[in-house]
Order: sequence, then C-alpha cells, then structure tokens
Amino acid sequence: MRHLFFWAALLVASLQLPTTLQAQDLQLDSTLLTATDVATGLVVPWEVKYGPDDHLWVTERRGNILRINPENGNIVTILNHQSTVTGGNSEYGMLGMALHPDFLNTPLLYVVYCYDQSGIRERLSSFEWNGTELVNETILFDEIQGGNIHDGSRLLITTDNKILMTTGDRGNSSLSQNKNSLNGKILRLNLDGSIPDDNPDPASYVYSFGHRNPQGLTYGPNGQIYSSEHGAQQSDEFNLIGPDTNYGWPNVQGACNTAAEQTFCNENAVREPLIEFSPCAAVNDIVYYDHPAIPEWEGKMLMAVLGGFALSDSRLSVMTFNDDGTAILNEDQYLDNLGRLRDVAINPHTGSVYVATNGPFYPGSGPNRIIEYRNEAYVPNSVGAPNTNNQFIRVFPNPVIDQLQLQLSPNFAGQQLEVISFNGQVIQQLTIQSEQLQIDVKSWTPGMYFLRASNEEGMITRTFVKQ
Repeated sequence: MRHLFFWAALLVASLQLPTTLQAQDLQLDSTLLTATDVATGLVVPWEVKYGPDDHLWVTERRGNILRINPENGNIVTILNHQSTVTGGNSEYGMLGMALHPDFLNTPLLYVVYCYDQSGIRERLSSFEWNGTELVNETILFDEIQGGNIHDGSRLLITTDNKILMTTGDRGNSSLSQNKNSLNGKILRLNLDGSIPDDNPDPASYVYSFGHRNPQGLTYGPNGQIYSSEHGAQQSDEFNLIGPDTNYGWPNVQGACNTAAEQTFCNENAVREPLIEFSPCAAVNDIVYYDHPAIPEWEGKMLMAVLGGFALSDSRLSVMTFNDDGTAILNEDQYLDNLGRLRDVAINPHTGSVYVATNGPFYPGSGPNRIIEYRNEAYVPNSVGAPNTNNQFIRVFPNPVIDQLQLQLSPNFAGQQLEVISFNGQVIQQLTIQSEQLQIDVKSWTPGMYFLRASNEEGMITRTFVKQ
C-alpha cells in the first residue's frame, strides 16, 4: 500500500508542478540574494563541497566527480568511475564526499560509492588529487551491505581527524538496533579506515545506532554534531548526535509519544529529535551558516529538503537554535519553487549559498542544477575566487523573446554548442565560428532551456528562459 500511495502522490504532484523552475532572486528582511545558475544539466548531483582551492567539488550519483569554478561555471570531470559504480534510477550510486582537513598539503578526497558484488555493497575510498584528476584509489572500508534504498553515506571529518559516516538500514529496519550490523548507524573511522581506539566499543565502527536513513551530517553551534534523517511516512528527524546513543528506529518514530515508544525510550535511553517533520518531507544535507554576509541566516542551520511523498514540500529550511544548540526554536522555509533540493554548500569568502537540485521527480530526474544565492552588497575580507578571464559564455537578454545573444571566450572557436530543453531534448546544435552568436528563438515553446559547450579547459552551461 505504501508504494501505491507513493506513485499516486507522484502522479498528482507531476500535474501540479510548474512548467518552469526558474531561479529567482530572494529578498530577505534586509538582504537581497541574487540567484545565478552556476551549472545545469548535471546527473543527480548528490554532494557539493566548497574546497580550499576555491572550487566546488561535486559527486554525481552515476559515478562522476566534478570540479566546478563557481565564478564562471566551468565544469571539469576529474573522476569518471562509472565502470565501477553501480548507480541509476534508485538511491544508490556515488554519494557522500569529504576533503582532507589539510587538503592543500594532503590532497586526499574521501568518497562513498555503491558497487555490485552479488548484490549492492558500499565502499569508502580515498583518491589523490594531482592537480588535474583524482588518481590512486585506496579502498579504506569495504564491509557494508547496500540496497536499492536507504544507503545513507554522508561523510564528516571531525576536528580530531576521524571520519563519521552515515549508513541506512537498506530497507531492513531490524538492522538498526543490531549493533553487530553496520546498517542504520553512524560509524566512526580513522582516516586510514581502521577502528579508533576510543570508539564506544573499541572493536566496533559503530558510533550511534537506531537510525533509519541519515543523509545530513555536520557541525553546528558549540562544536556539536547534528544529523538529518529520513523517516517512513512520518517523522523525518533532525538530531543532535552523541556517542553510543540510540535514536530509536524502528521502535520509535520521532518523539517518544506513544505508550510503546515511551516504554522503549525509557529502557534504552533513546534520544529524541530536536524537531521532526510529518508527513515526511525527505530532509537531506545540512550545513551550519556561520557567516556575516547573510545576517538573517547567521548562526542557523540550513537544510536541503527533497519534498517527501507528495513532492510538494521541497525547500531550503533555515532552523534557529536555542542558546546552547539543544533545541530548535523556529523553521523558516525558502526556495520552494526549484523542485527537489539535495545539497547545500557555503562559499567561505562571499558567504554565498549553493543549492543542488535533483529535478521535480523522484529519484532524481533532470534538470539538475547548482544555483548560487549571493548578497552582492557584501564585500568579503578575503578574495578566493579563481581567475575566470579565459573561459566564459554570456547570454542576454534573459528572459528572451526573439533573439538570444551569446558572447563567448575565444577558446570556444570551432567547438560544438548545444541548446537543450528542460525535458532533455536537444533543440539546436551548431559550430561556434565567432565570439558573438545570435540564435533565433521566436518559434520556440516558452519555457526553460540551457546551452552547453566544451573545450579542453572544461564545459560551460548557461540557463535561459524563452518567454
């Protein structure tokens, strides 16, 4: 019945969704955030990290890792692992990622991905960054059963140089309370994949348990660690994470508010969520916004929300803590017109917020984008943006009615330009002959489109609206 409900809700949602998911500027109380499409046409961007090299690092669930210049949108695929990664139209694939905390001196990237070995399995590996691509994979941890659903896989490197890794129950809820299983847990590992001596059980990776499918993991106020977690039909959770702590699943959903739940909670010292969301909104990545560029959000938790069964609750949630970070006082909701929001990242220089979209439909249909929201009135104390003079595409007017004008950097000469509709149809292809192009769009169907062009330096995408 649950699956019938889901697909019925999906059909209703598909009839209600807007035909365009245009990124629009966002006016807060006193701050205007300007929206810019950084990259369009990605294939289920799952993790987005702002690196110390001032680029965005992005996993695509199909098995790629991208490095994107946030100032001009140049995209370079630095790892194509599709031949190894098992991905596709479900919840498994290339998932969580973290950069070494001293990345500029120790250029290692950690990533979790799924592969097929008589069934879906999960692996934690590290790769070396040689300045051009990711090389020399080292398998650190290879003992986790995966599934079509509930694979968790968010990573966090802690201040004591340990790896926290979330795992889902892979659809078998009985595993979450079983400490001999690695599913339905948050695990703690050394950077080399071994078990830390100071784990709750020095012979086990398990750090906390009783989880269903945690897909957000980050630091918050006072150095505390928080996680967002998918519930079933109800009670998505936002949790304060502690060692050797039981979070209740499957015996408890959300707060301990039934007689059976209260008995289990008392007997097992279950920690209740700081806030829960019913019906399920499909909460996902979380980041703590600790930057002066957006004063309305400073000191608050940002959470990407996919939208739940009805796919109608997608949004960016902004949650306000109490003074010691042990309670959520308020949730404000923004960006509810962009489809499913998977991930969020912060530019430490400008305070810009980047959100990754996973299209309007489960499990990750296109168009998939990364959109920046920047307070252009804020002047950063440090400048970390890469040099962008050698690679660009500018599109105007936008929106366009009749003639679309393009200005391109000279290094695109002789390359192919594609214009693609948001349903994936290639509308036009042409060879770039000059730095100024004009495309007649008078007869095109109104809606959103994007164009892309590649050269030896990477790929640029640009989104525009035909009125």
